Amino acid sequence: SPSPSRPPAASPDPCPRPAMSRPELSAPPEIFYNAAEAQKYLTSSRMVKIQTQLTERCIELLALPDKAPRFLLDVGCGTGLSGDVLSEHGHVWVGLDISRDMLEVGLARDVEGDLVLADMGNGGGKSGATNGGGSMFRAGVFDAVVSVSAIQWLCNADSSAARAERRLAGFFAGLYAALRRGGRAALQFYPRDPEQCEMLSTAAMRAGFSGGLVVDFPHSTRAKKYYLVLTAGGGGGGGG
Repeated sequence: SPSPSRPPAASPDPCPRPAMSRPELSAPPEIFYNAAEAQKYLTSSRMVKIQTQLTERCIELLALPDKAPRFLLDVGCGTGLSGDVLSEHGHVWVGLDISRDMLEVGLARDVEGDLVLADMGNGGGKSGATNGGGSMFRAGVFDAVVSVSAIQWLCNADSSAARAERRLAGFFAGLYAALRRGGRAALQFYPRDPEQCEMLSTAAMRAGFSGGLVVDFPHSTRAKKYYLVLTAGGGGGGGG
């Protein structure tokens, strides 16, 4: 599968101020990603191509030391398109998503990974379904994490009880707990503005991660892509 080339990271002001409509401003993800939206991931070759390219880039940014199979978590897995790429690379994976409709399409496609209906803003769990580290998964169980076009949803509060800061803290605490020490995460996202980049990066560092923002094609308005590349427990940064 094609993968974007790797340009140097980071323009001085790497995050956008786009005027485009943004799905996360229209409805909560479990409502926006309904059955009709999920079907687009079966019928749109453009969506499949973009998702594949972004996942390939996430795998590249993980910089896994060899080609041995790893156990990965896909956050915001949707219909399992990113999981297909992980399977092609020989990895075993678990996908997490808040949209039942998206996961049902993944089940109908008979994807190879296990699919979990859960809220990433609650540390990947539902109420009461977390361990001491804030994750529904066993501590240190994953070798690495990928995510495509998902974590920007955490920056929006859908109710007064769901403050963005609280959801970000819960997400990164759960992610940190679920990763083995030295494990890496490559999280592609679409920030609305520089403040969202700062919110996400700050929350990750507070949870104990090292790393930072990687920007592909920083001088191209249309091709520019953003990745938060993190290491659990230090040891390595988030460079490209």
